[in-house]
Parts: sequence; structure tokens; C-alpha cells
Amino acid sequence: MKDIFRQFLVLGLVSFGGPAAHVGYFHRRFVDELKWLDETEFARLMALTQFLPGPASSQLGFAIGRVRGGVAGAFTAFVAFTLPSFLIMALLGIYASSLPDWLQGGAITGLKWLAVVVVADAVWNMSKRFCTTSLTRGLAVAVAMLLIFWPSLYGQIVALMAAAALGWHRLRPDREAAEGGAPVVRRVPLILFALLSLIAVFTGGRVLGLWNDFFAAGALVFGGGHVVLPLLQELVGPQMNPDKFLTGYAAAQAVPGPMFSLAAYLGAVLLPASPWLGALMATLGIFLPGFLLVLGLLEGWQWLSSRPALAGAVAGINAAVVGLLLAALYQPVFVSAVNGFWDLMVVAAGFALLRSGKVPLWGMVLGMASFGVVAVVL
Repeated sequence: MKDIFRQFLVLGLVSFGGPAAHVGYFHRRFVDELKWLDETEFARLMALTQFLPGPASSQLGFAIGRVRGGVAGAFTAFVAFTLPSFLIMALLGIYASSLPDWLQGGAITGLKWLAVVVVADAVWNMSKRFCTTSLTRGLAVAVAMLLIFWPSLYGQIVALMAAAALGWHRLRPDREAAEGGAPVVRRVPLILFALLSLIAVFTGGRVLGLWNDFFAAGALVFGGGHVVLPLLQELVGPQMNPDKFLTGYAAAQAVPGPMFSLAAYLGAVLLPASPWLGALMATLGIFLPGFLLVLGLLEGWQWLSSRPALAGAVAGINAAVVGLLLAALYQPVFVSAVNGFWDLMVVAAGFALLRSGKVPLWGMVLGMASFGVVAVVL
């Protein structure tokens, strides 16, 4: 366990760049260097995390820990990888309001510009990966239009279900016959997931309501860190100032480790009387659904993933995720950050700089925040 904790803690301290970059870090460390997995096993685990809702890169780390050290190894990997970003984001949620107004306002302005840049880059990258045919591109655009005109959690659920049904029938891959036999599933994690999902349907008090909101977000989001933005905006965004919400989202780009650690910031802001409790509950709530599904389905995934219809449904969901993120790029990200021609120029320049690859994301964070402070002061 010590080795698992040490390896994932190091990755939690240096893994900048979001979910896609995390996969590269994991492959380099656990396949190329440590030889904990071979290429086939790594690809199988990565495919599972793309199919399930939740934080894809954290689920991949969780699954690697499960293969290496059982259930204890899985949770050790999660704690070690998440701890640095959890502490940073929780502290930001607790103490950000004590910063001077000129510094806080300027940093918020810059980080909101950065949010536009980062989400636009995510849409660009994910569309190239998941929208390679006219059908998937049309599906992404249709989902984006639906959610722009019907911006609600129910709209997102309807869009994902419709996309899965379309993919089930129209996006099945050409492949050999599916594997025989029966899948191996672990019932206890899946039953616990079902019970907690049922509880999340009901409203509760301040603490239980916070838990339910973040559990629902973790259970419903497909596509990793960037895509959790619209779900959290719908579930908890109305409970706080929009600037605070977008500041947390932009700050999540600056820290290493999982972007779902945004939950620590939001939990601390939403429960100011007990911010550390709020941060902890929000973090556990948003990560737990995906981890329970990994525990329940990991051993039966090879059988499940060989079914062409299921692979088609996953392709439909992936295309819908691009549309969901495109809608979030427009509202709330772009609308809240770009208020004039010069804002648009700053965002365009930032996007070009990020795409060039010449400046790391943490450098973009510092640069945008500093530029925002200068713009507010002048």
C-alpha cells in the first residue's frame, strides 16, 4: 500500500493539464516505467472509464489501484491522487473572500477569461475524438441547441438518453462476434450505488442536500472533468454568486490532479459554517458513484464491452457530451466572461496561445489572473 500511495501522491502533485493529460501520466508511470500493467490491460481499463459516468482519469487511477492492491489499493490510489488538489481547492473556497477587492476582482476577471479558453479547447479536442462522422457531428450540434434553449438537468438527461438510444441503433461498430459466457459483476457496490441514487432524488436539509447534489452530479456526468461544469452549474450554481462559481472552475484548471476537486471549493463555499465538512462531503459525494460502478463492473467489463450495441450507445453518449460541453461554453462561461471587444480579443489570444503548446496550463493561469488584475487596476 505504501508504494501505491507514494506513486499516486507524486502524480497528484505534478499531474497538470486535465483528464487527457492524466491518462498520459498514468501510461508513462504504470505501463512504461513500473510495468504494473501491460498495454492490453491499460487499454481495457481506460475503455471502462470512458463508458461509466464520473471522473474518468480518477476512475482509471482507482482501477489501477484495484488491480494492483485490491479494494484497499483502489481507495489508497484515490486518496493519494486527490489529496493535493483537495487541500488547495478547499483552502481557496475558505479564504478567497478575504483577499483585497482589487486583487479578488482582477483575478476573477482573468480566471473567467481562462475558463472560456479551457472549455473551448476541451470542445475542440473532444469533437475531434468523438465527432468523426456526419451523424455524430449532427448529434452534438442538436444536443447543444437543445440545452441552450432548455438549460436544465432534465434537458441534459433527456439528451444523454436519446443519444444513447440513437447510438445503440445507428453507431454500432463492425466487429467479430461478442464473447460468450456471462459477465462477472459485484452486487454489493452496485446495490449501494442504486440505494444512494434513490436517496439523492429526495431533497434534504443543508448537509444532506449538499451530499445529494454532488452525488447526483457524479452519477450523471459523462466525459470527465470539463463536462461536470454544466451539471454543477444546474445543481449548485444557483446557490452562489456566479463569479464565485466560475472562479472555482477556472482555479481547478491551475491545480494538479483531478478537476473534480472543484467540489472541494464548492462544498466549502456552500457550507460556510463548517467549510471543511462541506469540502469533504462534496468531494466524497461527487467521486463515490463512479468508484462504486468501477468496483461493481471491473471484472465483467471485457464481456460487456464486446457487445456491439453497447459500444454504439457509448459512441452516442460521447457525441452528446461534446454538445453538452458546447452549450456550457456559451452559457454560462462565454456570456459571463466576455462583455466587449477587448474581452473577446484576450480570449482569442489565450486560445491561440494554449493551442500552440508553448505555455503550460499553470503558466496560462498565472498570466490570465495577472492580466485581469492589471486590467481592473488600470
